[in-house]
This record gives sequence, structure tokens and C-alpha cells, in this order.
Amino acid sequence: MGRTAIEKIFVEHTADEVAPGRVIWLELDLRSARDFAGANVVKRFREAYPGERVADPGKTFFTFDLNAPPNTIAYAENQRVCRAFAREQGIKVYDVDAGIGTHVLMEEGLVLPGHTAVGTDSHFNILGAVGAFGQGMGDVDIAFAFRYGRTWFEVPPTMKVVLRGRYEYPTTAKDLVLFLVGKLGARGALG
Repeated sequence: MGRTAIEKIFVEHTADEVAPGRVIWLELDLRSARDFAGANVVKRFREAYPGERVADPGKTFFTFDLNAPPNTIAYAENQRVCRAFAREQGIKVYDVDAGIGTHVLMEEGLVLPGHTAVGTDSHFNILGAVGAFGQGMGDVDIAFAFRYGRTWFEVPPTMKVVLRGRYEYPTTAKDLVLFLVGKLGARGALG
């Protein structure tokens, strides 16, 4: 059987053998933190890698889209911490007026088909819309990705789903996904 789209992307970003269930080191084309978790990424980075630099500032970004503009002093402080770290490290910040972070990364051509990208946004898998691999991760993992430009993943198994028949208007893709979740259960398609 041929490889899945994710496996094809992984093969181009690792020296490890790519097969379902294997844990591989994946080189990243992009890593990003949003304003909400970005200050925690900075904190974790400074704790784990004192005095160190990010692996590649040109592939590392902050996007301020969750609390834009910040509506509390705490959120404003989070953004201040991120901006200061970005200046220190030479990282570009897509500020409160730039738009939704994942969309900005696609619109600016920073994420392209075949790329690998991780970020603190749980919706990072939307990058699949342009044929990229996108994954949301926690602040410790993103701090590691900032520092080393890579991370590890388990190659996911594949599930074949065949849908037969015709769907009446106005059935949408979301309707089909919700139907599948109803049949499989909330955890039915997890590794």
C-alpha cells in the first residue's frame, strides 16, 4: 500500500523510518506561539535553555489573535513578555491587528504544501487545508521546538472510511464528520 499524505510529509522531514506506530524525530518548517500561551513558552524556554537562542528565528513566530487587543492587565503582560522575547531573539510577531494566526501563516506563505508546523493553537491542524502537517502542542513542547527546530511524533495509524450513497442538500462535511463521530464514538479514530 502507498503512503498517506502525512507519511509522505514525514518522510521528507526525518531520517528515521516512517511506519505507523514508530516514534520519529521531525524537522519543523515552522513553530509558533499565540498570545495566550506564548508567555508560558517564553518562561519554559528560559527555564530549560537559559541564555540560548531559538534554532531559526526565520521559522519561529508569535501570533496575537486570542486576546486582541488584551482585555486585562494579565493578557497585556503576556503580550509584553512575548514581544520582549521576540526582540531579543529576532522573531517576527504578527500583532493584534494581523488576523487569526493560523490563517495569517497560510496567507503570508509561511506554511506551504508539504510543510511541518507546530504551535500552541489547538486548531493548528487547519494547516492541512494547504496540504501541510499542523499540530497544536503545549508550552513545554513548543519551547523545545523553538530551541531545536524539531520535535518527536508517533506516526499515526490510518483508518479507511467508505461513505456510500447520496447526501441531500444542505449536508456539509461537518455533518458527515459528526455522523462518523456518532458511529465511532469520540475516541473511535484515535491511535
